[in-house]
Amino acid sequence: MKSPRRTTLCFVIIAIYSSQATLSLNLESIVYHSLLHEHELMEEDPVRPKRAVAVSSPAAQEFTVDVEISFENASFLEPIKAYLNNLSFPIQGNDTDLATDILSIEVSTVCRPNGNEIWCSCETGYEWPQESCLHNLTCQGHDGSSAGHHCHCLKGLPPKGPFCQLQGDVILRMSVRLNVGFQEDLRNSSSALYKSYMTDLETAFWKGYSILPGFKLVTVTGFRPGSVVVTYEITTTTTTSPALMHKANEKVTQNLNQTYKVDSSSFQVTYSNETKFSITPEIIFEGDTVTLMCENEVFSTNVSWMHVETGLDIQNSTEVSIYTSMLNNMTSVSRLIIHNITRVYMGEYICKLTLDIFEYASRRKLEVIPIQILASEAVEVMCDNNPVSLNCCSEVNVNWSQIEWKQEGSISIQGNAEIDTDSGCSRYTLMANETQCPSGSSGTTVVYTCEFISAHGARGRKDIEVTFISVAKLNITPDLISVSEGQSFFIKCISDMSNYDEMYWNTSAGAKIYKRFYTTRRYSDRAESVLTVKTSTREWNGTYHCVFRYKTLYRVMAKDVIVYPLPLESNIMVDPVEAAIPCRSSRHIRCCVEEDSDYKVIFQVGSSSFPAVKEVDEKQVCYKHHFTADSVSCPENVDVFCHFTNAANNSVQSPSMKLNLVPGESITCQDPILGVGEPGKVIQKLCQFLNITRSRESPIGGIITYKCVGSQWQIERNDCISAPINALLQLAKALVKSPTQDEKLPSYLGNLSISTKQAKLEVDSFSGTLGAIINILDLFSTVPTQVNSEMMTHVLSTVDIILGKSALNTWKMSQQQKTNYSSQLLDSVERFSRVLRAEDSTISQPNVQMKSMVIKPGHPQSYRQSFVFSDSDLWGNVTISGCQLEHLQPDSFVVTVAFPTLKTILDRDVLGENFANSLVMTTTVSRRITTPFRILMTFKNSHPSGGIPQCVFWNFNLANHTGGWDNSGCYVKEVTEDSVSCSCEHLTSFSILMSPDSPDPDSLLKILLDIISYIGLCFSILSLAACLVVEAVVWKSVTKNRTSSMRHTCIVNITASLLVADVWFIVAAAIHDHRFPLNETACVAATFFIHFFYLSVFFWMLTLGLMLFYRLVFILHDTSKSIQKTIAFSLGYGCPLVISVITVGATQPREVYMRKNACWLNWEDTKALLAFVIPALIIVVVNMTITVVVITKILRPSIGDKPSKQEKSSLFQVTKSIGVLTPLLGLTWGFGLATVFQGSNAVFHIVFTLLNAFQGLFILLFGCLWDQKVQEALLNKYSRSKWSSQHSKSTSIGSSTPVFSMSSPISRRFNNLFGKTAAPRAPPGNDGNPVSRGSPPI
Repeated sequence: MKSPRRTTLCFVIIAIYSSQATLSLNLESIVYHSLLHEHELMEEDPVRPKRAVAVSSPAAQEFTVDVEISFENASFLEPIKAYLNNLSFPIQGNDTDLATDILSIEVSTVCRPNGNEIWCSCETGYEWPQESCLHNLTCQGHDGSSAGHHCHCLKGLPPKGPFCQLQGDVILRMSVRLNVGFQEDLRNSSSALYKSYMTDLETAFWKGYSILPGFKLVTVTGFRPGSVVVTYEITTTTTTSPALMHKANEKVTQNLNQTYKVDSSSFQVTYSNETKFSITPEIIFEGDTVTLMCENEVFSTNVSWMHVETGLDIQNSTEVSIYTSMLNNMTSVSRLIIHNITRVYMGEYICKLTLDIFEYASRRKLEVIPIQILASEAVEVMCDNNPVSLNCCSEVNVNWSQIEWKQEGSISIQGNAEIDTDSGCSRYTLMANETQCPSGSSGTTVVYTCEFISAHGARGRKDIEVTFISVAKLNITPDLISVSEGQSFFIKCISDMSNYDEMYWNTSAGAKIYKRFYTTRRYSDRAESVLTVKTSTREWNGTYHCVFRYKTLYRVMAKDVIVYPLPLESNIMVDPVEAAIPCRSSRHIRCCVEEDSDYKVIFQVGSSSFPAVKEVDEKQVCYKHHFTADSVSCPENVDVFCHFTNAANNSVQSPSMKLNLVPGESITCQDPILGVGEPGKVIQKLCQFLNITRSRESPIGGIITYKCVGSQWQIERNDCISAPINALLQLAKALVKSPTQDEKLPSYLGNLSISTKQAKLEVDSFSGTLGAIINILDLFSTVPTQVNSEMMTHVLSTVDIILGKSALNTWKMSQQQKTNYSSQLLDSVERFSRVLRAEDSTISQPNVQMKSMVIKPGHPQSYRQSFVFSDSDLWGNVTISGCQLEHLQPDSFVVTVAFPTLKTILDRDVLGENFANSLVMTTTVSRRITTPFRILMTFKNSHPSGGIPQCVFWNFNLANHTGGWDNSGCYVKEVTEDSVSCSCEHLTSFSILMSPDSPDPDSLLKILLDIISYIGLCFSILSLAACLVVEAVVWKSVTKNRTSSMRHTCIVNITASLLVADVWFIVAAAIHDHRFPLNETACVAATFFIHFFYLSVFFWMLTLGLMLFYRLVFILHDTSKSIQKTIAFSLGYGCPLVISVITVGATQPREVYMRKNACWLNWEDTKALLAFVIPALIIVVVNMTITVVVITKILRPSIGDKPSKQEKSSLFQVTKSIGVLTPLLGLTWGFGLATVFQGSNAVFHIVFTLLNAFQGLFILLFGCLWDQKVQEALLNKYSRSKWSSQHSKSTSIGSSTPVFSMSSPISRRFNNLFGKTAAPRAPPGNDGNPVSRGSPPI
């Protein structure tokens, strides 16, 4: 076979041997010599094993060896085959290999020349493997096997083997349909029906398919619906031609019982592994064009495609194309091309070729994946000419056809692209400068898109948002800032960029300036920040930096500020503040400051100026002048000022010194320090200028007021401040003007706590020290944005000392002096509480306690805190429900501070002699509350029998912003012998007031309404009870027809519901004391039942109206009495129950179900009253509409509408009841709606009370006694029992005229309201039935 010039014949023999050692093959000499001769000619090895397996094992094993033999002379083939056929097996091993036996030797493959080709065929019992048939050309016209099966002849040997293989069993999977009904037992292989079918079918199959060559076995594998589809398998040793299979199928049909109704055309043979199915490409991306190809060695183009997941056959469309053709007239090739594929096309595909009854099917699963590109979502590029790379990488690395970069945005900045094929990444390098992204475009975002394109058309893209950040340019104005202390200045920092993340100010030391000193604004083309200092101090002297930050880019611009020393007016101490000077005498006057600076000081008296003499006393510097009264007329009042001028030539004027020039004869009081004075004269003296011991570091502060009594100066008021406290007060005043407030505050609070403890004696003695501490706390509380637990401890330690019982006398003095210290202190503590940031902190002092809680995200637990002060024998609790806290922002802090002694300090109520008689509890929340909020508090009842408690809060806006007790939004929830419970709708400082019961300004109206209500309700209840009694007496007489029965059922339920509602109304009035409920649970129950039963009244009226409408409009439609009653009771009681339950369920958990001053539905908070008003008004409107329709129907009956006389009478009674009852009830609640709104006129309240109270009477009169049938039933009942003899003589019941009969004057007047008049009595001789034209008889 090596030389094409020679004609070569080769064949392959298979030797099967059993061996316990190595392989050894020996043939007889004739064969060996022949082979040797041929191979000598071919110059090849005599034996070339194609495949060999050698296993060394002690146990005997069988091996199959393929031996390829080639020679030129074809005549050698037959002798060799004959020789091999005559061998006797097994052939024992020779002397050298005793352990090997040859079991058989057979020829499997023979290759012969055929023209210019070599045809290799299989010997009998052998065949080419299926993969060889699919991947190599078969011999056309020579291969006698069925197309698509194992072939017997190939054109040339397969390059990679194998040779022809021994034929194995061929399993044919077949199916046939029986035109009989499918039964579920055929799914159960153990059922009798299944076994019966199986036996009959297999018997017929054996008889039919036994004619197939190599037939071995046939087995039924199952049944499935579709009439009955039988699946079975045939086992043979060879393939079968279509003709022979048809013949076998015919025999099956003949041998099968006719009852099975076999469909002879439904036989089908399925091959599942005979098709070559390929998908291109192997990795499929969304957007690719995908080709699915099926190849079969079958001469047929009948190919179909199916998508398994949808179960649909695939047809040609705009997205899908199918091409089927024959290759070399023997191979069927079908291509399914899917254009621009999406994930919708994912799933399993079946390629099916049908030839006669043979079906060749193959399936493959198709996976579609999106192109995943990994890249940064956003990138910032500074316009500083530095390179920045944008990277895109595909998650699946394939040989991409192309990678493109695009951009879209208001500015265009190009880059350089690089592609790394090994990693599947692309890099795009940008380098932006200031010219490409000017300041006006800073922050502009440009979208860069990297697009990956596959070889089959898929495109995947990824957008990268690139924000170009310009380098901001800052400008600071003014150029030169030079001010003196006490003056204002500002620095304006302007950026040419409007986008920024932060713009703030720093000191030269890097400390941030407190935010209250600067404002920042953003404009369309710029941003600016203005640092404003209204009162400059020496601390502002230095360099300040305007810091502009956008993303990670910082720009800083510095500005120097020069502050020249100059005392503030408030820091200049004058002596005397006020003094009397005898005419023609003199006195030393002075102005002092704390620091020694180079000032020019002059004293000004009127228009005259005088130089001052400087005098330094330790740290205090005083400027003195000897004032002489000769220069001023006498008597006269003179104001003297001293002017301080600094190096910047800025000046400040001191507080005035008031000098009173008086004649010498009127002077009675004389003192070398205080001066002289007339009787009754009051003067003030700075404490530091008195002979009071003071600290070397700081002077005593404050003022003492003296009064001239007789010949002595007596202290009128002492407001001196101890030196340490005075020093802290000066620091506090400077702190609020300091640029570094936050840094200094913690140490200042600690110093205040220590100094207050040390100055406790002064606190207990002098109101000045007390007031100074409160002023310090007030100043400190305006500084922080947040306070930690340690700082709050210092605050409360200070508060504990100044609220001690020993300081109460000092507080009493301050109250007599009408100071506002108590309200100021409470306000300061509230400010500190609002900025506290300490989780679940507790601080306990003898005179103040604080507890806090942080609101965690999710569903917070309720806030419950208890406070007990054993020394004061006071306690209190605070509760805020979890549902209230859910409305707060996460990480909010709730803080409560309780004071036991503040109750005796805060001012009395401005409205009367009320006084706080409990703890004062302050509750604050760190974040702004935007939704309605409710807090519950319980206070100890210190006076269980002394007056009426009131729940109040401290309103800082009352009394010209000095504060006072207010009860707005608070009410007493429950009072017991030990406690008073309060509920409030806001947060601040709460307490309770005990006051004697005073008459209300509206008491006269309330008394009048109470009298009307109770009298009217008594009449109403009696009337309703009477109505029920009357209905019970006449029930059988008035419920003889269905309409009348339903009418009286409704009337009875209306009466009963209103009766129960009125009873509960009295109960509600009894358990509520106009200010708070005596029992909250009972009040909730009363509100619920009043709501429910009043709604039932209206819904039963609606039922009555609907029943009337139904009886007159739908005459031909008849509904049973039981159904009508079921509907009536469902509507009458079911709907009110649903509305009432929903109302109480939605509002009671938040405790906004009832009103604060009555057991009735809430209006102010939740508008729960609408749950009654809206249904009631809707029902009134509906009933009025039904009344109009019904009356029109009665007046103008349609043709054929001829109800019986009794039915019409009942219907008319219903119409009368609805027409009269509905306006009355509607009018009642119309006035009731008017009383809901605040400021409504008292007339509405009186009319509403009158109509509501007498409802029962209206129902008795117009709903019961006005009914003619009721009247007749009552008359008949009493006439039979008392006047039976007289009644027997009566010719007609119409001869009597009862007061409520339709012929009575009163009744006729009510009839006229409906536009009708009672019919006249019949003339003598008629049948006695009155007749009215145009209307039914009554």
